[in-house]
Amino acid sequence: MWLRVLKGLMCGILLVLPVYAADGLFFDKSFGDFSEELKHAREQDKAGVFIFFEMDECPFCYRMKTTILNQPKVADYFRKNFLTFPVDIEGNVEITDFQGNVTSMKDFAFKQHRVRATPVLAFFDLQGNLVAKYTGATADADEFL
Repeated sequence: MWLRVLKGLMCGILLVLPVYAADGLFFDKSFGDFSEELKHAREQDKAGVFIFFEMDECPFCYRMKTTILNQPKVADYFRKNFLTFPVDIEGNVEITDFQGNVTSMKDFAFKQHRVRATPVLAFFDLQGNLVAKYTGATADADEFL
């Protein structure tokens, strides 16, 4: 009986670990103030800010996190060149946008950046201007890079 419980626990850990690795390895920590994050990006000589628009139930977001964003070569490249943050398009969490306006994550996603489907990969320059936006999951790490 204990063996079954142990096997169940191990399976659960193995299912959660890839997502945790992507969140911990790929994404930077943030207090939700993107205007402040732009200052940090400039101070660190980054090319800009990368935002991964996602939602909890999105299977394509999950696949990106477990097969692409958790790859060391992807994380290393993005950590070197960008500050990276996830944004939940259904989230009510209060954030500050690039212009210093207080809004919710869902309004930042939908009203400001017209995000309706996920994942959306968005690149912003050091002034907070959207430079490139891609909707949908990439096939593999090489396509993502």
